[in-house]
Amino acid sequence: MIPVVRQKTVYRGFGLRMASDIALPELVPDTGRQEADVEIRRETLTEGWKACGAGDSRLAYRNGELWLNIPGVAIYRIRNGREIAYCPAAGAEERWIRLYLLGSCMGALLLQRKILPLHGSAVVMHGKAYAFVGESGAGKSTLAAALVRRGCPLLTDDVIPVSFFPDRVPAVVPAYPMQKLWLESLEQLGLDRNRYLPVHDAKYAVPVSSRFCHEPVPLAGVFELAASERERVELIRHEGLERLCALQYHTFRPVLVARMGLEQWHFDAIARIAGQVRMYQLRRPAGRFSVDELADRVLDAAQSA
Repeated sequence: MIPVVRQKTVYRGFGLRMASDIALPELVPDTGRQEADVEIRRETLTEGWKACGAGDSRLAYRNGELWLNIPGVAIYRIRNGREIAYCPAAGAEERWIRLYLLGSCMGALLLQRKILPLHGSAVVMHGKAYAFVGESGAGKSTLAAALVRRGCPLLTDDVIPVSFFPDRVPAVVPAYPMQKLWLESLEQLGLDRNRYLPVHDAKYAVPVSSRFCHEPVPLAGVFELAASERERVELIRHEGLERLCALQYHTFRPVLVARMGLEQWHFDAIARIAGQVRMYQLRRPAGRFSVDELADRVLDAAQSA
C-alpha cells in the first residue's frame, strides 16, 4: 500500500513550487503562500494508457500529453508543464515511484516548460555554475560529491535544469539537496553506507542540505566526463561542433525532444549554451579511482576562467 498524503504538501525543487499528494522527502518544503507551479496527484490512468496504443513501448505522446509506463512501478502522465499524474502498480514501493517522478517525469515537465534538462550534476565554484555531464557510470555524481566536500555548494544531481533568462547567460536552477551515489563511490570517498538510505540497486541517497545552493547561478562551464585507457587525467577544450554534439547527446532523455516536437527549440537552446560557456572533455583513467585529481583539474580550470 502506497502511503499518500491526503492534504497536498507544497515543496520547492527545480525552481518550481510543487503541490503533491505523495510525500517527497527529497525536496525542500515551501511555506510560501504563492500559487503552486506544478500539481502532483494520484489518478487512475490505466484506461488512458491503453488509449495511447503504445503497445510494448513505455513511452507515448498524445494530445500534448507525455505518458510513461514503468512496469511494476507506475503509469505517469505529464501535461502542460503543470501537472504530473501517477497511478501506482500493485505492490509498488514508494521510493521507486518517487525515483521516476523526480527523474524522467521531471525531465519531461522541464522540457514542456522550455527549461533544458541536461543529464549530470552541477556545483558552484567562484560564484558560477559548472556542470558535469556524461554517460551513466561516468563519475558525474562522484566528482560533484568530491567538490562539495571541498566547499563547493551543490546545485543539482542527475537532472540539471538550465533556464534562459532575458539578456543573461544560461543559468542552472537548483533542484534539491541530495545526491545519489554508487556504493563504490561511497567507499572511495570514505562515507559509511549505513548512514544512508538505498535509492535503487547499489545507489544511496546522500543529503547535502548544509552545502546546497538555493538560488539560480549563471552557467560558466560544462565538463564532459569520459573514461580513458591512459594513466593520467586529461582536460581538453571542446571546440566547434563538438560542443553542440556533446550538449545534444547529454540532454536528459533526448528521445523526449523528438517525441514532443521540440527539435528546433532544443537546437536553439544548446546553441545558446555552446556560444556562451566554456566546454571541456575531462578524461579519467578507467583502471583507477582518480576523483581527487579530477577535482584538482576542474578547480584549476574554474580559477583560470
